[in-house]
Amino acid sequence: GAEEPGMEAEELPLGCGGQGGSPAAGRSPEGEERQDPPPASVSNGGEAESGKELVELKVIWNKNKYDVKFCLDSTGAELKQKIHSLTGLPPAMQKVMFKGLLPEEKTLREIKITNGAKIMVVGSTINDVLAVNTPKEAAQQEVKAEENKKEPLCRQKQHRKVLDKGKPDDVMPSVKGVQERLPSVPLSGMYNKSGGKVRLTFKLEQDQLWIGTKERTEKLPMGSIKNVVSEPIEGHEDYHMMAFQLGPTEASYYWVYWVPTQYVDAIKDTVLGKWQYF
Repeated sequence: GAEEPGMEAEELPLGCGGQGGSPAAGRSPEGEERQDPPPASVSNGGEAESGKELVELKVIWNKNKYDVKFCLDSTGAELKQKIHSLTGLPPAMQKVMFKGLLPEEKTLREIKITNGAKIMVVGSTINDVLAVNTPKEAAQQEVKAEENKKEPLCRQKQHRKVLDKGKPDDVMPSVKGVQERLPSVPLSGMYNKSGGKVRLTFKLEQDQLWIGTKERTEKLPMGSIKNVVSEPIEGHEDYHMMAFQLGPTEASYYWVYWVPTQYVDAIKDTVLGKWQYF
């Protein structure tokens, strides 16, 4: 009679981690009653078995890569919460990009995210912002105050020779008073400083900005661009003139004219990798 509990343990059914196994595998010390694990622990289906279709993503943030399985019918806002749990980056400070800025209200299925998709995340944690950005913001305010003392950029002679050509016939339409995420096609129909046509292509998966002209295409890593400045064009405030700083001084500015105003903020956020407040 003393060995009866051990004998019962040997006769337990399969499915709890093996082939029936030894008596020790079937009972706990001191003869306590054995606890069956929940069904999920022996299921290979996971969420998919309960009707949820999963998609495999590669989330890239700050040179870190995360492999994530996520429900295809979850929204962009829910994905931001998942990214928060991985990185510590609050959703409000995330810029999540997949072929442009990820819409929070749509599901991953609606925006056609598929297995293996790369999700780019830019943004800094609260501690990073306090430690690094505060001196930068003060410096930017000083620069802005100094710029306000100067005449508007669009009146300066070097820019007038391009602007006096007038608005290009094939420039993309503008929407004043609206901010939009980057379109899936290149921004085209604009002029550069020499008056030649230029287009901007944002290769988010490669973290590159491609500046294309009739002669050639420059492929620039986003991290190599020091700053982005812009100013509305007088008389045509629905378009901006914009410069990408490619070196340490203003002499390295690459100017682009007739940028539709609705894309200005999205361009700055994408290139600089953080929110801009100027």
